[in-house]
Amino acid sequence: MRCNQFQPTLSRRDMLRTSGCGIASVALAAIAGQQSLAAAGNVQGIHHAPRAKRIIFLFMWGGPSHVDTFDPKPRLAQEDGKPLAGKSVGSDRQQLGQVLASPFRFAQHGEGGVWLSELFPHLAKQADRLCIVRSMHTEGQAHGEALLRLHTGQANLVRPSVGAWVSYGLGSDNENLPAFVTVSPPRGHGGVQNYGSSFLPARHQGTAIGSAETPIAQASIPNLVNQQVPPATQLKQLQLIQALNRRHLHDNQVDKRIEGLIANYELAFRMQSTIPDIMDLGTETQDTLDLYGVDQKPTDNFARQCLLARKLAERGVRYIQVSTNYTWDHHQKVQEGSITESAKVDRPIAGLLADLARRGLLEDTLVVWGAEFGRTPTAENGHGRNHHPQGFTMWMAGGGVRGGFTYGATDDFGYAPVENHVHMHDLHATLLHALGLDHQRLTYRHAGRDFRLTDVFGNVAHGIFG
Repeated sequence: MRCNQFQPTLSRRDMLRTSGCGIASVALAAIAGQQSLAAAGNVQGIHHAPRAKRIIFLFMWGGPSHVDTFDPKPRLAQEDGKPLAGKSVGSDRQQLGQVLASPFRFAQHGEGGVWLSELFPHLAKQADRLCIVRSMHTEGQAHGEALLRLHTGQANLVRPSVGAWVSYGLGSDNENLPAFVTVSPPRGHGGVQNYGSSFLPARHQGTAIGSAETPIAQASIPNLVNQQVPPATQLKQLQLIQALNRRHLHDNQVDKRIEGLIANYELAFRMQSTIPDIMDLGTETQDTLDLYGVDQKPTDNFARQCLLARKLAERGVRYIQVSTNYTWDHHQKVQEGSITESAKVDRPIAGLLADLARRGLLEDTLVVWGAEFGRTPTAENGHGRNHHPQGFTMWMAGGGVRGGFTYGATDDFGYAPVENHVHMHDLHATLLHALGLDHQRLTYRHAGRDFRLTDVFGNVAHGIFG
């Protein structure tokens, strides 16, 4: 057989699937000109002037009680222990349970006079930066469904996450880092689907650092570095794969799934030189570490997550999520549980806001605090509270929102919104709007139709912006 008659038996797809190169080895394309592969998933770009360049989402997994944190309800104390009739809060149910008063004191803080409970003494000092949205509502009584609605806008398992849509819309500000990073993400209740890209090109999936069940000090990005193959050998492997890639692009229509993976591999190589510095908190001053509560109990773990979020933000990552463990789900002992969990996050979150502000980052960084739902104003298991998607609170800071401001309201019991309703689709539309993206125009063609984060729903809550 003549040499020019040789036909390779290993396809490009097979090579990618079976080679032991690992992510980083394939990613060595970056040193050969840093050229992006065609059709790896081009970004759409902004639709209007943005108010923010990036979002940091502080996810309180499990669902904090809004009536014990940011939505004071004196009526609960007045009716404590009495049955709550469904008709009194617009519910079809005859009885909703026994009213449970909040055990916590509330006070107004800052020039804007926003209400916070005593659970957040450090955050109270940042009150004039907070825009508290008390009129959130969604569907889904169970954590799994509610998490998917929060993170993807839908209750099924085939929709891109919010961060993936942001990545698709804007791309990254730093070619050496992904547009979307999730720090300590949940493994349960939808798991990877909460930060996946679904049918969007693969490069828009969130890059996970650790998991909610692992202390962030022990976390890493799996498979980022190939420890078995030296760089020179990796380069030879890459050159062979790239030769197959060029032939594939020449002979076939573009396979977006493969191109997206290749783009991820290239990025992974570049990340080898940037991630270690970001993960290393030893370069921070002691003043900064103390501000967040690093190396102190009980704040250390979440403090490290928040500090990592700041470092990612200042390096151009567009969407950053940090998550608590699954510890806000207080079906019993809501008082003890709320005290324990708020103590872990209060100082780190306040430190994050203060640190972003002093670095000039808060004005174009939208910080969002929230969960999949709130808790009932009625008792469960004595002194606990059940899941409550019908009405709850989230808050935002920076990114052009009105500080020291409360938007929306629930009824006297905190059961359901009665003013400026904000559905989960509305929240998503508002987040995209802050970044300069029109939720109705940010679409992706898949399976014969256009998809968007908000489906056919969603209205921007313009009233939260200054």
